[in-house]
Amino acid sequence: MAVTLKEVAARAGVSRSAVSRAFTDGASVSAKTRAKVEKAAGELGYAPNALASSLTTGRTKLIGLIANNFHNPLILEVFDLFTRGLQDRGLRPLLVNLSEATDPAASVRMLRQYSVDGVIVASSTLPTSFAEAFKTAGLPVVHAFGRKSAAPDVPVVGIDNVACGRMAAEALLARGYRKVGFLGGPAMATSTQDRATGFLDAIRGHAGLSVRVSYADAYTFDAGRAEMQRLLAAPQEAYFCGDDLLAVGALSAIVDAGLSVPGDIGLIGLNDMEMSRWQNIGLTTIHQPVAQIIEAAIDLVVATIEEPDRPAEVRLFDCHVVERRTLRAMP
Repeated sequence: MAVTLKEVAARAGVSRSAVSRAFTDGASVSAKTRAKVEKAAGELGYAPNALASSLTTGRTKLIGLIANNFHNPLILEVFDLFTRGLQDRGLRPLLVNLSEATDPAASVRMLRQYSVDGVIVASSTLPTSFAEAFKTAGLPVVHAFGRKSAAPDVPVVGIDNVACGRMAAEALLARGYRKVGFLGGPAMATSTQDRATGFLDAIRGHAGLSVRVSYADAYTFDAGRAEMQRLLAAPQEAYFCGDDLLAVGALSAIVDAGLSVPGDIGLIGLNDMEMSRWQNIGLTTIHQPVAQIIEAAIDLVVATIEEPDRPAEVRLFDCHVVERRTLRAMP
């Protein structure tokens, strides 16, 4: 049978309200009383009821964690880092799967039912309207992996996807490729659009180059493989795949067609996810600092909960090319 607050109070020789204050962050209680309560709780094996505590403080310590690309293995790393980061701060994640969502209103209603203290939208493909809908509803929100903006409506943490597109183009040009391609994810995703923009801008600055743009249906292995199978009818010399999973799918299609990477076709991805480091893949890619992005997103949502009127800001983290073996060597 669970130990009650009343039993702890009796063992410590204090009032029940003193026990409650001892387990409430920021509540007024003397060091002597707190020590007596903690000693009694330890002896009895008592743990405070977090849900009951929320009724007193008005805070549930729940953070809605929203994502929509559960087919991508990177999301497992994201969830691991987010959940541990939140728990280290005494917060609890409430996971929301928006894989088929098109209207943010339903998500707002659901998270309001759970009285979350804040929301983190963890997606590079959801439109900005999702994060903005939570702000409009009065919920502190941060968009992790979101699109940069000179005047953001909500805090954004992520990378400069346009700069990453330029970085990929420069990597291909430096290796002497003259016929290059962009193999992106969904054409409507802002991350795809920005990566394509940076890539094409960098390519257009050089004369005598052939460039082609194509889009896969999703950021998945199967979508990357299917699109590359189509492209192999008249392939370019090298491709910037807008996600590692697309690149691994493209690699599979190229090898199955009896061609080699990078001998016949070069590939560069983006994210530096775990599988890109596998010995049988060895994908040259652009490293996205996922851990730093997540830590900053948690810091910002906590700051926004404490100070709801603080100005929205954008925090962008630098990326860099990780050399492996899917591009030809530098001349």
